[in-house]
Amino acid sequence: MTLAIGDGEILIGLSQGGESEGPVTQRLDRSNRHGVVAGATGTGKTVTLQVMAQAFADAGVPVFAADVKGDLSGVAAPGTPNEKMLARAAAMDIALAPGAPPTIFWDLFGEKGHPIRTTISEMGPVLLSRLLELNDVQEGVLNITFHVADKDGLLLLDLKDLQAALKYVADHAADIGTQYGNVSPATVGAIQRKLLTLQTQGAEHFFGEPALKLADIMRIDVTGRGYVNILAADKLIQSPKLYSTFLLWLLSELFEELPEVGDPEKPKLVFFFDEAHLLFNDAPKPLIEKIEQVVRLIRSKGVGIYFVTQNPADIPDAVLGQLGARVQHALRAYTPADQKGLKAAAQSFRVNPAFDTAETIQALGVGEALISVLDAKGAPTVVQKTLIRPPASRLGPLTPEERAAAIAKSPVAGLYDQVQDRASAYETLQGRAAQAQKDAAAAEDAAEAERQRAAEAKVRERERVREEREDARASRPRASNRQGMAETFAKSLIRTVASQAGREIMRGLLGGLSRRR
Repeated sequence: MTLAIGDGEILIGLSQGGESEGPVTQRLDRSNRHGVVAGATGTGKTVTLQVMAQAFADAGVPVFAADVKGDLSGVAAPGTPNEKMLARAAAMDIALAPGAPPTIFWDLFGEKGHPIRTTISEMGPVLLSRLLELNDVQEGVLNITFHVADKDGLLLLDLKDLQAALKYVADHAADIGTQYGNVSPATVGAIQRKLLTLQTQGAEHFFGEPALKLADIMRIDVTGRGYVNILAADKLIQSPKLYSTFLLWLLSELFEELPEVGDPEKPKLVFFFDEAHLLFNDAPKPLIEKIEQVVRLIRSKGVGIYFVTQNPADIPDAVLGQLGARVQHALRAYTPADQKGLKAAAQSFRVNPAFDTAETIQALGVGEALISVLDAKGAPTVVQKTLIRPPASRLGPLTPEERAAAIAKSPVAGLYDQVQDRASAYETLQGRAAQAQKDAAAAEDAAEAERQRAAEAKVRERERVREEREDARASRPRASNRQGMAETFAKSLIRTVASQAGREIMRGLLGGLSRRR
């Protein structure tokens, strides 16, 4: 039997047993209806993801996939089939020709790929609040900060911009509080501490410019193949809030920027979200509602989202109900919770009378899965027990040298590697503060000069008064001198006369005394 597939389909594997034995394919014109790839650890989810990603790329559909374990990078290199893979290909009657799609590597930290950045403004207060794990009051203050920054023309690009804007809000809390509500310095301080924690986790690399252009993850090469964009997430997954918030932000940007296309012949982009449960863990209800909205509506933008997780029960029912394609690898039911998840997974499939779905899920081997996709009418097909086709690209990671070579020849090489730090809120507020200090210093200098002028004026006034007094004295010298000389002469004459008279009287007295003797 030869596995022949029609145009507009991708081959996933070969069904095993039953009347419908044959190729298991997925229609490209239904691939924007989303999907889920689930299964326990070690059951082959990564290989299935790799097979589907390469099949989409070969069909001209760009792919974005998170590489949590680091082994998905092998999709960038042609494979070297081993005996087991060749035997499986022969059993499926397919030619296993080594090949690899064009690939671009990305990394929020800029270590294993081109840096991915966005601005604080593009992230927005809702997603940022989730990233910072803010309570309602703190989220309210953050919303006020965004509003004030927008009103005052403060660009929020990176973390230091947001920190500066928060300080600005705290410094003007009295004025801002009368317009938008109370802003407590303690609340601002709590947000600042959480920003510092986020900064120590490396999030400062994510916020800034140049910001990612969505067109760069939706590239088609000259041969018509879509690029597979691999996000290095082995380090990023250690900060699960940052990982999930980034991916949700990316989906939100796609939703907001892409035009409506309805159901295209093939998707504009297929998005594989590994470790999908991290998106929903501890997420507040408003955020869950936003995720549901994005998943529900983004298909009309031509984007297909495929959640990769261990158990479909990790995904809320409202989201799970939007997923058309289902690939279920083996599940183990050792605990009551596992049994509940197994039952839910089995009931999500359209029944195949050839086997018991729940029992088959537990008995699946590595590289086997139960698969149901959407048919031409958009209805789910009967579930098929499927042997996943072997990939044409390498199983296992690239070497560091191979990754470095792929990054160097990437079509976006040099576009995002250097950080740009243009004038934004931080620089604006620093400039305002510097200008305020300069103005204050100038005002103080002017006041000091005025005080100096006043002091000098007082000195001059005192000098003028003194000079006037001296001039007044100088204007009366002769009359004063003549009067003074006459008085002096008269006094001297009187003294002379008095002196002579005195002497005569004394002589008379002395002479009288002498005669008596």
